[in-house]
Amino acid sequence: MRASERAYQALRDDIVEWRLAPGTILGEVEQAARLGVSRTPLREALSRLMADGLVASQSGRGLVVTDVSVDNIRELFDVRKALEVKAVRIAARQHTGRAFADLEREFATVPELLARDDGDRSAYFDLVRRFDNAVDDAVRNDYLTGALNSLRTHLVRVRRLAKDNPERLAAAAREHLLIVQAIVAHDAELAAHATHVHLHYALTSALAMAADSPLRAAN
Repeated sequence: MRASERAYQALRDDIVEWRLAPGTILGEVEQAARLGVSRTPLREALSRLMADGLVASQSGRGLVVTDVSVDNIRELFDVRKALEVKAVRIAARQHTGRAFADLEREFATVPELLARDDGDRSAYFDLVRRFDNAVDDAVRNDYLTGALNSLRTHLVRVRRLAKDNPERLAAAAREHLLIVQAIVAHDAELAAHATHVHLHYALTSALAMAADSPLRAAN
């Protein structure tokens, strides 16, 4: 893997996992030393992160990790609703194989998974990622999945706010289970409705968590 790709992946993971919090200054010398790369590949990585919207130039401070504001969350969910509802409708109509049947069994056992998961909820969030990937595979539309993947870069940061709220994670798993069951049954309308319900509760929860987090509402 090229040095710039390694630096990009490491910084991206640190940002979405909140190891680099919003407002963190990303000094070239410091980050290059931390990641073990020269400044040229680091600059390439930072340019990609700026294109992703995870890093921005701030007057007098240099490059910083972007904020996730309450307004950001509302805007993300407006787009998320349009894209995800469309995607699950298509997935319900087009999916083949056993991917969603396997996911159905896994989402049904999330309470046990949460009980043994690590503090970062790695296993739980991996299950959500695999659900997203299964939807993408079933959709078979590069334009739609490309838009979803761009959006998910930012949604991961919002989702991670819930890692210390097992009650919300368990509820979200039940909501995902209903979506998966509808897809398994090839019921596009039920899948769409279940997704609407999930996103309503996800947004409500995200906004509530924002009040007790480092998020700052836009003026």
